[in-house]
Amino acid sequence: MLYNKSMKYFREEKIPIASWGDNPEEGALNQARNLANLPFAFHHIALMPDVHEGYGMPIGGVLAAEGVVVPNAVGVDIGCGMVAVKTSLTDIDTPNLKKVLGSIREAIPVGFSHHKERQDEGFMPKIQPGKVAIREYKSALQQIGTLGGGNHFIEIQKGDDPRIISKRLRNATDGQERGTSGHIWLMVHSGSRNIGYRVANYYNGVAKRSKEKFGSTIPDKWDLDFLPLNSQEANDYLAEMNFCLEFAKASRYHMLKNVCRILKKEFKDISFEEEINIHHNYAALEKHYGKEVMVHRKGATSARKGQLGIVPGSQGTRSYIVKGLGNPESFESCAHGAGRKMSRGRACRELDLREEQRKLDEKGILHGIRSIRDLDEASSAYKDIDEVMEAQKDLVEIITTLEPMAVVKG
Repeated sequence: MLYNKSMKYFREEKIPIASWGDNPEEGALNQARNLANLPFAFHHIALMPDVHEGYGMPIGGVLAAEGVVVPNAVGVDIGCGMVAVKTSLTDIDTPNLKKVLGSIREAIPVGFSHHKERQDEGFMPKIQPGKVAIREYKSALQQIGTLGGGNHFIEIQKGDDPRIISKRLRNATDGQERGTSGHIWLMVHSGSRNIGYRVANYYNGVAKRSKEKFGSTIPDKWDLDFLPLNSQEANDYLAEMNFCLEFAKASRYHMLKNVCRILKKEFKDISFEEEINIHHNYAALEKHYGKEVMVHRKGATSARKGQLGIVPGSQGTRSYIVKGLGNPESFESCAHGAGRKMSRGRACRELDLREEQRKLDEKGILHGIRSIRDLDEASSAYKDIDEVMEAQKDLVEIITTLEPMAVVKG
């Protein structure tokens, strides 16, 4: 495994904390200390280089637990994740880019908006919904394929991947099979909308109310209550969590297909490769260090050896298609993005609107920074994505670097 000078260990707690950033913020580190002192925490806690403070568990954290699942270690946006696809296009000029963005905004509701009509039930997960999901099912039919708000986005990007050129052109260039111009990529970041929020809050409440039943001694202020895997409550949560994972995945795919349809209308000969569609908020039973444990990834992505993944930047900065290296120390995980360095409120108070707009305009990026309230998603509110990638070079290999061309924000 590559030596990583960014790695740092904290060994003062019940189990060690391994951090892929040498200076995690104090709030996130305190939450990691709480995780490390949980009675069921296994082997060590892993902090990705994009780690920052969350609710109960730091975002960018990985917790392996023996015999339990912790709803708040997955969080309220169950199944939040990324989908990306490579197109056959190698360029889009600005007029066409603006036209495509306009069509995307018309087709895909953002923020708190939903579809006016219920979508085809064929888009919904094929697994049985639990009682919370059943209550939310009808409204979810209007939310599937919608972007949501916060840090969710739809982005059109330019890759540095070499393009395959035609046989005729290949013959005219002495047998060279690749050109130097990269491809246009499409990327969507979204989650499970209200259905995931409702499921998460319901089962976190169940865990809180069941502390005495399950013999919990975990302090209330940690907000890390658990459900034993041999309990009906855990079975119910995991079934509903998996429904939300499938909903989020299907929702991203629905949006991606809408964007592909829009591009197909403008560029008749365009084609698309197989998409990459991954989660970064979920829990799953996996085998690590010889034991089957429940791995909670909250703002962390699976990076098994050879597994393709996506690490997005912030608005206006590059993103990456990566291949996992299967590092056991991270529980085969990697960062899910750049990670915040400023709270939303602080970003809106302290960042300069004109300066943030200037940085994006100078790069020729069609962006969504239009008012002070949009500054919570400015690139300066996030960590440097290139530093994040450098810090996790022992977790993933970069396959393609993607530069932003245009972004739709919630």
